[in-house]
Amino acid sequence: MSVRPVPSDPSADTGGAIFQQQLYRPLFEDVRARHIGDTLSIVINEKTAATKSGSSKLAKTGDLTAGVGLMNKVPGKSLSGLAVNGSSDSAFAGSGDAASANDFTGTIGVTVTDVLANGNMLVSGEKQIAMTQGTEYIRFSGVVNPRSISFSNTVTSDQVADARIEYKANGYLDEAMVMGWLHRFFLTILPF
Repeated sequence: MSVRPVPSDPSADTGGAIFQQQLYRPLFEDVRARHIGDTLSIVINEKTAATKSGSSKLAKTGDLTAGVGLMNKVPGKSLSGLAVNGSSDSAFAGSGDAASANDFTGTIGVTVTDVLANGNMLVSGEKQIAMTQGTEYIRFSGVVNPRSISFSNTVTSDQVADARIEYKANGYLDEAMVMGWLHRFFLTILPF
């Protein structure tokens, strides 16, 4: 997930001068990230909420009446006076509601992986936490505008463009909360 800074070439010709462009850092430079390999702290503060509801109704009714009148000198004379009646009804009603609310807060360190031509930086980072009950992974990547970086070298996640935040865990507790494949199969076809 991280990238190392570009190594300097010690054999590069300096022309006899003390100043070396590839190693240049301003004397009064602040600590904000700006080069490939620099680190930056992302303050994750994501809150989302969504609700959705829908309903539909359908009703259909049909009637059919048919009869055979008096027939003379035609085959099928025995069908004379036969009547047929039919009717059909169909009804459908469905409704659904869904709601979700997510709150994700925390801090993660990321590394500048690339600096774009306009000065924006691609950042990426991963944090892995191993506990007795399993392992948790937090991954973050996105594009940071250097003007959004505070003097403490931090930026909030809502100021990161194309942000991708992943939080995953593995362990027997997480496996116990996942529906089995056979149960998912029968849930897709039942009830009829």
